[in-house]
Amino acid sequence: MITTPRSGCAINAAGEVLGDPWAVLVLRDMMFGNRRYFRELLSGSEEGIASNILSSRLKQLTVAGLLTRADDKRGQRAMYSLTEAGIQVLPVMVALGTWGLAHRDGTQRLRVRAELLRDGGPELVEAMMDELHLGIPRPNPEEPRPS
Repeated sequence: MITTPRSGCAINAAGEVLGDPWAVLVLRDMMFGNRRYFRELLSGSEEGIASNILSSRLKQLTVAGLLTRADDKRGQRAMYSLTEAGIQVLPVMVALGTWGLAHRDGTQRLRVRAELLRDGGPELVEAMMDELHLGIPRPNPEEPRPS
């Protein structure tokens, strides 16, 4: 697995990590579906990701520093978490969703999240990013979660 970018271009470096559709979908499912385990990601994939592809992308995203992998004890399931770099992909996801809404067809059920994030503006994106920092208490736990 190559860990150094082909060039010093920031767009290229980001594209090498986020340019793979499956990698973006794994991050999406972790961000919006609160899926943290291999089986959850596999069974919850709307697009039907294959187990070998999922395994490969989880490894790539971990090496790239967007995910961490925690093994509690031998034989237990590994739990994946977003790193700060992974959490900071959220505005990119919002931009992709907004572009998709404007230029691609889709089902209403699957377009709702992108519409909410687009219409919620920067405040909603910021609140969602705060929520992704697991362990940071929300100011008012009585209010609905951004996700």
